[in-house]
Amino acid sequence: MTDERLIYLPLGGAGEIGMNCYVYGYGLPGRERLIVVDLGVTFPDMDTTPGIDLIMPDVSWLEKRADQIEAIFITHAHEDHIGALAHMWPKLKAPVYARRFTAAIGRYKLEDQGLPKDTITTVEARPDVVEAGPFSVQFVPISHSVPESSALVIDSPAGRVLHTGDFKLDPAPVVGEPWDPATYAAIAEERPVKALMCDSTNIFTQHPGRSESTLTGPLRELIGGARGMVVATTFASNVARLKTLAEAARASGRSVCLLGRAMRRMVATATETGILQDFPPTISPEQVLEMPRDNVLLIVTGSQGERRAASAQLARGKYLGIELKEGDLFLFSSRTIPGNEREVGRIMNALSEKGVDLQDDAGGLYHVSGHANRPDLVTVHSVVKPELLIPMHGEHRHLREHARVGAEGGTRSLLVTNGAMIDLTGDAPKIVERVETRRSYLDGSILIGAFDGVVRDRIRLALNGHVMINVILDESDDLLGDVWVEVMGLPERGQSGGILSETLERELTEYLEGAGAKLLNNDDRLEEALRRMVRQIGVVEIGKKPETTVTISRLQDE
Repeated sequence: MTDERLIYLPLGGAGEIGMNCYVYGYGLPGRERLIVVDLGVTFPDMDTTPGIDLIMPDVSWLEKRADQIEAIFITHAHEDHIGALAHMWPKLKAPVYARRFTAAIGRYKLEDQGLPKDTITTVEARPDVVEAGPFSVQFVPISHSVPESSALVIDSPAGRVLHTGDFKLDPAPVVGEPWDPATYAAIAEERPVKALMCDSTNIFTQHPGRSESTLTGPLRELIGGARGMVVATTFASNVARLKTLAEAARASGRSVCLLGRAMRRMVATATETGILQDFPPTISPEQVLEMPRDNVLLIVTGSQGERRAASAQLARGKYLGIELKEGDLFLFSSRTIPGNEREVGRIMNALSEKGVDLQDDAGGLYHVSGHANRPDLVTVHSVVKPELLIPMHGEHRHLREHARVGAEGGTRSLLVTNGAMIDLTGDAPKIVERVETRRSYLDGSILIGAFDGVVRDRIRLALNGHVMINVILDESDDLLGDVWVEVMGLPERGQSGGILSETLERELTEYLEGAGAKLLNNDDRLEEALRRMVRQIGVVEIGKKPETTVTISRLQDE
């Protein structure tokens, strides 16, 4: 009998889609040797996180135990699995392991942050093994919408865990490795799978998933029948889709231009690592301007409405001199991620106003998901035959439904969300600890905490506007001149019909001229009194209580 235990702790990705970060540990309680699987991001929105660039898991729990971390494993090169690596690695400083394509993308990210590229070790797929303390880890090829995605076989003295990462069951993915059920059956035959941590994204989709290769014909027909310039946007990491689009262009006599840094980097990296072969030659934006419009296909970034991406810039006007015109075709070969509908809609409307013809995914005709649907997940359950199913990568409703489907099929299932530490050692897995899981924000170039107050203050400013007050007092604590007021983000005039800043100046000046010395010689009390007056006037004049900054200057005798 040993007191050592095998633990599983999601810090991101279990209860949300995105920001994946999972921890496994083995050893005595509190002294476990740890491995981390994925360090991903999720994306902000103007309603809840205005001005924020990226949202990442809070790794404080890991940072306090950095000397216990044996390794970091990255399953694939999607931003929600690798996007936080360069920002969080300085806090953890553990060796990083990934396969060729993912490692190359990771090294670009580290290099962009001035970090050592040799932090990442490139590893080969199973049967190669990475030894990390008490863990032996194998990368197992699995199909997804980015090349060289991998599940992880994680072996420990307490048993075998299979961590799927993101996946679909695609026998012909165009680029990358196909789903091979024999490989996964062999994994289960070698050693029983104690726990299957499984992607839950498409649990509510009832039909089997479709192969990437089914898009070839429809895309060729669509692009071949277009009469003007054709623009297609999809996820930059979907290298298979980029190849299918480019080959459709070549078949219809069009030249291909890639617009967007991420798009060019993905194609270059896939080519350099040998994953992408025979990609049609591309032309520059300058060459596009010299060619007939019906001889060009642009493949551009920004399928989710990102404001600075190529799609949005083309919708607003010109991008690198290229301008869309009436009769051109714009194809969204992608699915809009929930939450991005408004931004994508803005781009579509702006393009429509230009007379550009729009084509969405047409219910799957021009896009297939990179995630396994419900019947596919059931297939994986039956192939792997885990003792326990723990759904991951999904919102709470996805995890709950996946657990229910597993249980209905005879697989014991456990719903585990961010911050719940599970002891997997015995026959009855149990929650042994709750870890607080907050978020870290990248605000410009600075990492801040979700509870630092920066975003809260920004939201309050956006909702309520801002008033700046300047007061000058002489050495006798008498008001010198009038109060000076500047307003931002507020109407110019209030209910009284007067200019708001002048109304505030007049009423605040009158208030201070009648105030006693006890108030005027105490900066704290004076500042609070002025804030209170602004709130009262704001409610009467504009129906709001503005955020207020007060500056008090006191002149001193020479």
